[in-house]
Amino acid sequence: MDNEPKINESDNNSENNDNTGNNGGKEEKKSSLLQDIIDIAESTLITIFVIVLIFTYFLHPVNVVGRSMVPTLNKNYESSASVTDKIFMSTVYFNLSYGDIIIIDQDQNYLLDDNGNIYTPTVKNCLDECIIKRIIAVGGQTIDIRDNQVIVDGKMLDEPYIADGSTTVGLGAFDSQYPITIPEGYYFVMGDNRNRSTDSRAPQVGLIKAEQIYGVALMRYSPIKDFKILTDSWKESADE
Repeated sequence: MDNEPKINESDNNSENNDNTGNNGGKEEKKSSLLQDIIDIAESTLITIFVIVLIFTYFLHPVNVVGRSMVPTLNKNYESSASVTDKIFMSTVYFNLSYGDIIIIDQDQNYLLDDNGNIYTPTVKNCLDECIIKRIIAVGGQTIDIRDNQVIVDGKMLDEPYIADGSTTVGLGAFDSQYPITIPEGYYFVMGDNRNRSTDSRAPQVGLIKAEQIYGVALMRYSPIKDFKILTDSWKESADE
């Protein structure tokens, strides 16, 4: 009886515990890997959602064509070479004011009758295209153009942003009516290159209705060497 083999139960239990521990560790690693994959997927989806949100509601790329905003935009414009400035505009904006550069769906021209009331011409003769201009006067303000000067609410504007050699004269929309008071919800806009801009001075454009505004220009991102924030461009010369 004394020579019968003895079973070391404690060693056997220890081995079983080791196997159980190893299996548990593998399960924890698998669970941790799966959680990491889920976290990465969630982060990627959130990033994509934010990018889509930004470019849908906040930043829209716009290719500026033409010379009406020279020298602020397209200073080196060459239509034959397709050399144009590219900007970001925001479709989310509040309280547009003097100096803001806006992108406009010019699908209708709004003029003023002799009583200062808005009307649309019987025969539609608007540009019917997307244009980019600078706000000069907003609803409730009075604007006058005379002697190559722009006067808003009785004060002559200092306009360092306009092109050298520009002459600011009427183009037929309100020539016999100045000074005019802009109705609420409308804007008087002009290009910085006054000699090459068809804007609110012209009957084909007239006043801009708030609903015609696509968005406000924020920055020029191309050419990259000419990167510029545009929100305060009215305060300085385009050459600065």
